Order: sequence, then C-alpha cells, then structure tokens
Amino acid sequence: MERYNPWWKKETSFKYNEWLGSEINWVPDLVDEMTTKPFSLHFLFGPRQVGKTTAVHLMIHKLLKKNDPKSIFYYSCDSLIDHRELGEIIDNYLKARSAWGVGSSIIFLDEVTMVKEWWRALKERIDRGLLTKDVVVVTGSASMELERHKELFPGRRGNGVDYRLLPLSFSEYARFIGNTEIEHGGLADLEKNASANKMQGESLKELFGEYLHTGGFPNTIKDWRSYGTITPETFRTYLDWVRGDWSHAGRSDRYMKEVLSYILRSRGTPISWNGISSETSINSPNTARTYVETLESLFVTLTLSLLKQDGSIDRKKNRKVHFIDPFLYRLFSDYARVEILTDTILEAAVASNIARTAEVYYWKQKKEIDVVCKEGKEYYGFEATVSPGKKLTKPYHFARLYLMNKDSAPLYLTALEKKR
Repeated sequence: MERYNPWWKKETSFKYNEWLGSEINWVPDLVDEMTTKPFSLHFLFGPRQVGKTTAVHLMIHKLLKKNDPKSIFYYSCDSLIDHRELGEIIDNYLKARSAWGVGSSIIFLDEVTMVKEWWRALKERIDRGLLTKDVVVVTGSASMELERHKELFPGRRGNGVDYRLLPLSFSEYARFIGNTEIEHGGLADLEKNASANKMQGESLKELFGEYLHTGGFPNTIKDWRSYGTITPETFRTYLDWVRGDWSHAGRSDRYMKEVLSYILRSRGTPISWNGISSETSINSPNTARTYVETLESLFVTLTLSLLKQDGSIDRKKNRKVHFIDPFLYRLFSDYARVEILTDTILEAAVASNIARTAEVYYWKQKKEIDVVCKEGKEYYGFEATVSPGKKLTKPYHFARLYLMNKDSAPLYLTALEKKR
C-alpha cells in the first residue's frame, strides 16, 4: 500500500509531480468543491484520460496541508479482480490505521468500476459501521456502472455528492489554457458577457480553432502545444480506452464500429434506431439503441431529443447524436474511415458546451434549430454553421436565437458557465 501512498513517508506522489512539471496546470473545480465532512460516499466519474486520477492527487496534496498523512488512503483498483480483493485492501488499511491511532480517514478508491461487484465490498463495510467517521471517494470511467450501482446505496451516502469530470469546455480552455480573462455566467446574461468578451475576440477565435482540433482532453492539448499536431501514440491511447470500456460492457467491436460510422455519416441530422439497424449488421432496433446508450454512458456521446412547442420532450422522434468533444470526431473518423465536416464538429461543440449549462434538445417545426434549451420559461436557440451570410428566423416564443459560426461561437461559448 505504501507505493500508492508516498506521503506516508513524507514524499509527494508521482502524479502530483507530473502535474507540477506539466505546462497545463489545470485545477478542476471539484478539487475545491468536494466536501470532507464524514460520513460521505462520493462518486466521481467521467471518461478515462480526462484527468480524474490527477484531480484526486491534487485533492490529496491539498488535504495534506491540514490532515495526518496516514489518514489519507489512495488505491488504484485497476489491478484487482473482484470485491473480495477490494475488501481485503480496505480491511488492511483499516487495521493499519487503528495501529497508528488514526480515527478518521479520507479514502480514495480509483477506477473501482474495473473490479467485479466492487459495490459489495463497500456496502458490507458501511453496513457494519466500519466507515462512519470516514469520507470515501469512488472514481470510475464507466458511468453506467457507477450510476446503476449507486442505487444500491440508499441511505448509505451520508453527505455524499456525485461529481463528473469531463474534457475542458471551451470556456475552461480559454481560461486555463489560453490564460484569457473572460466574463461568463448563465443564459440570461449570455449577450452581455459575450459582448464583454469581444475585447479578446481575435485571441479567442485563434484558441477556438485550436480547440476544434484538440478538444478538451489533457494529452491532446499537450501534444498540440508541443508538436503542433496530435501524435499517433495519443490517438492509440484514447482508442484503446473506448474499445476497452465498450468491450467491458459486452459490446462487439464490429457492431460498435458500424454504429460509430453511422453517427459520423449522419453529420448531426436526427437518427433512429431503425435507421441504424437497417444500415448496419445489427438486426434489432433495440440492440442499436443499446449501442448508442453504451456510448452515452461512457461519456462518448451526447443525445438530443426533440423539444416540442409546449415544452414537452418527444422521445419517440429521431434523436441527434453528437460526440461530446471535438477530438473524438477525429479519433473515430480515423477509426471508422469516415470523412468529417467542420460544420459537424462545430455543431457538436456548441451542443456539448451548452449542455454544461442547461439541458439541451433540438427543435423542428418548419425549420430545424440545432440546439435548444430552456431557462425558467425562456427558450434559447443556437444555430451552428461555418457558412457566411446565413439568415435566422426566430420562433416567436423564443427569447433569443443565436448564430454560432467561427467568429461568434468563441464569444458565446466562453460566456457560458457550467452548472454546479
């Protein structure tokens, strides 16, 4: 256990030292937001390679300033097989801390979803009252595992909160990578904050062009900043991540590749489960649905349903499916050998960035509006295009309809603040 907890020997962790030496010293908000009031069972989930482990080590470094080093326990669970092994690790630490005279701990179990029936080890020890004075932070990449199994902890979360760590939004990218001072807030203040950000218009436009290539993943940003491109090794790392996770979920590589190809070829137009099954080797629309839902659960895609004029959601109509990060378009374009259009990446970037602020849908009456959201009783629409001179017709009951092109999108997207 000592190799995972070097602070017990008054040493700093490799991950923290790596972060210190990186040109990208991004500190996720959750590092300061996470409560350490016992008892808490927190869930932290998000895609792999997004920086969850680094965020955990930043939290640990912060906690070490006020806590006994031996009261902080970290373990990477990716080498464990099942809940029995995980239970032994927890029990060994609890015995050790008792001998050290430590009464309360903050326990980090990293990538726990790799462990078969991981939840059994925690649930049993919570029920036995072994963790009543502790804070337990469980991290995982597969949200379907964490979100499904967290239902098995009714009344066992204490002060626990769910946290998600996603690739950087463009607003975060501009602040943390571009070191740009910007105004940002909710949809009601979007126009005012976007106008204020015009002072940095040229630099934001340049950063946005970079963002549409790198997305918000730390390693892709590092590559671009160091080499002016994304290396084949980084492409391979991210592809191995998604393939490993969907294989862990029991999905076929061949079927998933066909589904990814179909999504890419749809270029942001609404799709149906029947459409996928008719144009791939998947025979059943229900099976096609499970493949798309798996991608969404793995934080790969974002699905938009149709929003009707009365404010209700029509879940029977075709859905728009976007990848949550610009880099994923380049990754899967290479994997599925499907050409991508800049318009498609731009629309997806708009949808996924606005989704950090509000629930997102699309709209279709006489014309289609790419992204729609509601704040209170107000509707806001966003139409994404790289084509100049496009004219917009705002539905009468919309508060605002925005044109999001390469000039305006950087201003509006930086003006958005993610919901807490």
